[in-house]
Order: sequence, then C-alpha cells, then structure tokens
Amino acid sequence: MTPNERGYFFPAEWHPHVATWITFPHNDHSWQGDKLANMYPEYFRLIHAISQGEQVHINCHSNELKDFIESQLPLYHIDSRQIFCHIRPTNDAWCRDHGPAFLIHREDSSRLLVNWEYNAWGGKYPPFDDDNRIPMAIANTSGLESVSPGIIMEGGSVDFNGAGTVLTSKSCLLNPNRNPQLSQSEIEQYLIDFYGVSQVLWVSDGIVGDDTDGHIDDTVRFVNEDTVIAMVEPDPSDENYAVLQQNLAELKSMTLLNGNPLKIVEIPMPQAVVIDEFRAPGSYANFYICNAGVLVPTFDCPQDALALEILRQLFQDRPVIGLSASHIIWGQGSFHCLTQQEPKGN
Repeated sequence: MTPNERGYFFPAEWHPHVATWITFPHNDHSWQGDKLANMYPEYFRLIHAISQGEQVHINCHSNELKDFIESQLPLYHIDSRQIFCHIRPTNDAWCRDHGPAFLIHREDSSRLLVNWEYNAWGGKYPPFDDDNRIPMAIANTSGLESVSPGIIMEGGSVDFNGAGTVLTSKSCLLNPNRNPQLSQSEIEQYLIDFYGVSQVLWVSDGIVGDDTDGHIDDTVRFVNEDTVIAMVEPDPSDENYAVLQQNLAELKSMTLLNGNPLKIVEIPMPQAVVIDEFRAPGSYANFYICNAGVLVPTFDCPQDALALEILRQLFQDRPVIGLSASHIIWGQGSFHCLTQQEPKGN
C-alpha cells in the first residue's frame, strides 16, 4: 500500500515542528572565494531564528566542520541545547531538495519518512551521491520507517496546503533531466501516492537565475489552506515579467478541492539581485515557516518593507521576521531551499 492509502500525508509547513533539518554549507563551488565566509553570518542568524522555537539538526560533513559550528554558536547567541550535529558526508547545502519528506498519519499522527532520489537538479552539479544518501541516514538516526518511491523529486519543487493540494511547476517536474520515463499523469500519481495529496495544480515556469528549472518555492507559496502569495514583477521590461504574469493567469483559473477559487495575494519581486554580473534568484517567496516565525529573505532594497508588510497581514499567528539573504543568495537559493521541517507527530 502507498503512504496515501495507509493514511499518511505531507502536512503544511505551518503545522507544528519537532525540528528543522539543515545541511551545513561547505562547498566553495556554490559560494566561490570569500563568498562562503561572507554568507556564514546570515546562515547562523537563520539558525538562531529557527532555534528560538524548535530544535535544529545539522548534517555536518566532518568533525572539523562540527567544531567550527560549535565555536560559532556563542557568537550568535544560539542555545547549544537546541542544536544537534550529525557527522555524515555531504556535497552541498540544499536540504530542502536532498533531505527527506516527513509525513504524518491523518488519524494517529504517527510519522513516515519518504526517501526520494536526488540528482542535483538534473545532474547539473555532480557529485551528489552523498546528498542523495541523506534521507536514509536521517531515517536511521530517527528510527522512522522509510519508503523509497525510486524517482527524482525535490522539496523545493512542491508546496502544500495541508488539505489535499500540492502546487508545482511544469518547467521542473516535467523536465526530461528529472524523470524522462514518466508522463505528467504518472508524475501526478507519484505525488498523490507518496505525498498523500488529492489534487495537483501546475504553473508553467520559474524565475530568472533559478538553476532548479523553476522551483515553486521562488514563485508561489501557500500561506493557508485556500490562499497563496504569487510573486509578480511590476516592470514590463524585466525578464521575469512575462513568466510571472503567465503563472498569475494560471493561478486565477484554479479551484481547490472544495470547489472554491484559489485566493491570490500578489507580492512584488525585489530589485534585481546582481552579483558579479550574475542575476541571482532573489525572491520573497523563499520564506521559511517555523515555530518561531516566518523567516523572510531580504535583499537590502526598497521592496523589502512592502513584502514584509504583506506577509504580516497574512500570518497572524506568528511573527514575520526579515533576515538578510544578500550573501546566501549567491548560492542560487535562500531560506526555504536550505531547510526541511520535521513535523510533530506522536
């Protein structure tokens, strides 16, 4: 029986967490030269914010890296009792995509771990074998039962309302560099079977600079069961304008399982984030919802304040906290890409 048939589902991100899992960055191909050291303060501030409300479990590439992490905790006022380091080989930092998916049971709240395959966004950044082993390493650490669907899937490519609906993008999940043997309907069935959803909603594409082929967590995110935020680009001359307008038009035609139209709140994109002539995929949609608050990447531009204000109107149950991601974004991802939640069960 599939996890869905057994009563398991992937809860919305706002479901209470036991912990957040991260994989500590050490790959200087992702943050070249001094960029790795420059992003560490932002990364530790992210850890600090998450640790205010839940445990943080860190996949550490080596004992030396563990020692470095522990030496930095006091400098950022991080309670070491909230931090748990696990020594295991890793390739890169993007735990949203290579980490496990934690499911909970609809009735008894027992938990299950899904071990999707991972190929670094279509084989773009080898090697990725150590990261592909992370879910099973976490299963062994946690003692949770695991299931392995046997296909490529990345956590940043899907977003959930916790009420039976998943959002994703055609540019990513239908890309032949992931699962060329599968049709759209077959991929939908995997999402239904192994994420415990009943409805798959598709937008077309992602933003410029996103090397994941259009992850949904840079464009559209659920903020409650019937509402999404949609990133829009106000400037018609900007490269992101047309694709985000196309996504917006598609969202406006969607209905949920209850027959109601999807509620949509638009958020303007930040000013283009250009570093060394490279346009990074800066987006306010890459926020992370944890127990302590909604952690929103900011980019030192005028649009930051408006994005935070819109999100504060939408999230009434926890603070919305802006944290700089101006150095993290060089690695072509942000807070949501770096984290994977472990929901509370029994």
